Amino acid sequence: MSGDLEESLARFKDPALARELVAAIARFAPPEGATLMEVCGTHTVSIARAGIRDLMPEGIRLASGPGCPVCVTSNHDIDTVIALARIPGVIIATFGDMTRVPGSTSSLLAEQAQGRAVQIVYSPLDALELARQNPDRQVVFVGVGFETTTPLVARAVKRAAQMGLGNFTVFAAHKNMPGALEAIVADPRLKIDALILPGHVSTIIGAEPYRFLAERYGIPGVITGFEPVDVLQGIAMILRQLHEGRSQIEIAYARGVMQEGNPCAMAAIDEVFETCTAQWRGLGPIEGSGYRLRAEFADFDAVRRFQPQVEPTVEPKGCRCGDVLRGIMTPHECPLFRKVCTPENPIGPCMVSSEGSCAAYYRYY
Repeated sequence: MSGDLEESLARFKDPALARELVAAIARFAPPEGATLMEVCGTHTVSIARAGIRDLMPEGIRLASGPGCPVCVTSNHDIDTVIALARIPGVIIATFGDMTRVPGSTSSLLAEQAQGRAVQIVYSPLDALELARQNPDRQVVFVGVGFETTTPLVARAVKRAAQMGLGNFTVFAAHKNMPGALEAIVADPRLKIDALILPGHVSTIIGAEPYRFLAERYGIPGVITGFEPVDVLQGIAMILRQLHEGRSQIEIAYARGVMQEGNPCAMAAIDEVFETCTAQWRGLGPIEGSGYRLRAEFADFDAVRRFQPQVEPTVEPKGCRCGDVLRGIMTPHECPLFRKVCTPENPIGPCMVSSEGSCAAYYRYY
């Protein structure tokens, strides 16, 4: 690593620069206070790990929103994956966090203990290879995530079609972030003043899809990176907008995000997927916020192919993950937090995922 690059990277953790930003935050903080919501699981962890909430002036509240893709996956979707796992001859290929998320009566980890085939993979291409190596089995990849992972799944589906892999399908539970943000800012109970916008998602979609927040709802937003100085810079920029009476979408994460996003990744999504209504944990159904495979790729749709018999959905008793995801309450206010619900015994997905609010609060607060 060159000296210039080392010096550049060091600035993102520079204590002196951090102190300057904290002073700017105090200077711009509105006297009536403000609620800023971050909608990225990595931001949730970064804010907790760096103790950024403790640096905020009185009246400035940092609320965690629906930024964890595992957490916002509905119980019905989890139950559907479990139903697919119970079909003879099916191998479920999934990212690790999903195996521990409880459904209505079971989890993928429990199903694996019962002898069902559940394989942890690290990319959709691993699932393709699993299908190639097991031609006598049906491999179902669990597609969960926001726009960051959706292009990779789209490419995997296209490659499966090119390879003629008839034993590969996808359970598509992908979601897009702008739809959820509109549901949040339009909810009068939440009273969100501004948004710390996600860095990873924005590398794909850019800044334009958020513009409606400022123009239609008067909600400022800043796309922010993940180091302590990144987050503090984003908060300072937001509070400056509030101080000056502006509502704009700004980019503080210029080293990773372009205004137009990543056109190639967006083209991959558009070629394979179309938008649809999706069920979000805590937010309910949101029109246009999900992705489903287009008709020409319907042969790779696991639900269409196998038509699994899904058990009636039952929400975990006492779990308040939905309210935590909406920013209505903090994990500490959930009656199960630390008492019944722990990382070793998660009742809801917010305690399962490494990016979940409850897991972050359990570890750092």
